[in-house]
Amino acid sequence: MRVHVVSDVHGNTEALARAGEGADALVVLGDLIDFVDYREHGNGILGALFGPEKVATFARLRREGTRDDTVAYSRSLWASLDDPAAAVDEAVRAQYAALFGALTAPTYATPGNVDTPDLWPEYAGKGVTVVDGDVAEIGGLRFGFVGGALLPPGVLPRRPGAAWRPYLRTREDFDAAVAGLSGIDVLCSHIPPAVPDLTYDVVARRAELGSTALADLVDKEQPRWSLFGHVHQPLAARTRLGRTECRNVGHFKETERPYVLRW
Repeated sequence: MRVHVVSDVHGNTEALARAGEGADALVVLGDLIDFVDYREHGNGILGALFGPEKVATFARLRREGTRDDTVAYSRSLWASLDDPAAAVDEAVRAQYAALFGALTAPTYATPGNVDTPDLWPEYAGKGVTVVDGDVAEIGGLRFGFVGGALLPPGVLPRRPGAAWRPYLRTREDFDAAVAGLSGIDVLCSHIPPAVPDLTYDVVARRAELGSTALADLVDKEQPRWSLFGHVHQPLAARTRLGRTECRNVGHFKETERPYVLRW
């Protein structure tokens, strides 16, 4: 059995269309949407809505400024649009139409934090199975899936009607989804287990939020693999926790190479 695994597609439709070539199945671990392109500022949804110069300022604030500075600037951008929610919805739907149309069958997909999972049922066609907080059997192995990312401590969920609502989950909600998985051979999540080498991004120079619940599940279940993305430039792309191979499957937008599982 050969399964290809990708994460952090961020709008790379052409590479996604090739991701399943030669595989019996494709697994997608989220972040299909290209919302902010930190390398090519004119790309992505923010680039299309506000132009590269304003996105460059936003990127600089994310990199060098305080969270309050970034939030204030972001709010000023959204306030410049007549109907920001409608503009984002239109852009997201256009990307999903192309991205889901590029998926080969069979595909098993879970959303990342830069996704709108409520829209996925509209675009996931025949042969695409959306799995979040549940188990799917692939080639005789049990794959457990948990989508989204953790809401940072002290940060409230964005209100309904906000222009953009990333798939950020409270710790209680995320942990409950993890707790529902048992008897798994492969753990699939968008974010990594809370292991410092796996969560630290060497380019952003900060640790992303990993999940202690995922780390505890790996310790308890000892699946063959724990697969994830989210951290684009990790300090370590892999480590072992007991018998479990923990693997960041890569920033697919840039690498255009799926991670290959064989058994």
